[in-house]
Amino acid sequence: MADFLSPEERSKRMAQIRSSNTSPERILRRELHKLGLRFTLNNKRLPGKPDLVFPRHNAIVFVHGCFWHRHQSCKVASTPKSNTQFWLDKFQRNVDRDERVITSLTRLGWRVLVAWECDLSSGVRARETALRIANSIRDPPMLLG
Repeated sequence: MADFLSPEERSKRMAQIRSSNTSPERILRRELHKLGLRFTLNNKRLPGKPDLVFPRHNAIVFVHGCFWHRHQSCKVASTPKSNTQFWLDKFQRNVDRDERVITSLTRLGWRVLVAWECDLSSGVRARETALRIANSIRDPPMLLG
């Protein structure tokens, strides 16, 4: 299917897509705040400029859009029919960058968690996701060694 927008209109529409303070981020922040967790936002000093930073717990949360970050088995992570190779390359660069950022943060001693956009799509799912993340932040798994 051909794109119904002109290149100029498509460019304008794509420029309006937010990279921070998205609806899924705001929903998760609200739920985590209700659970008593405090955090900072978009710390530019850390690799990847994490969405939520919990310095007290040495934890970071990224809120990933399913489409842009290629959430496996998610219907939102579809591939556009036009200009397919461009999109496949773009998505792969995003996934590769995510892996590099998570590796860098882990090496710096941070625990990294990811919340997916589809897991925040309804009030019930958002509360469940926030509770799961809050539990992971407060009670990290013990490493056996």
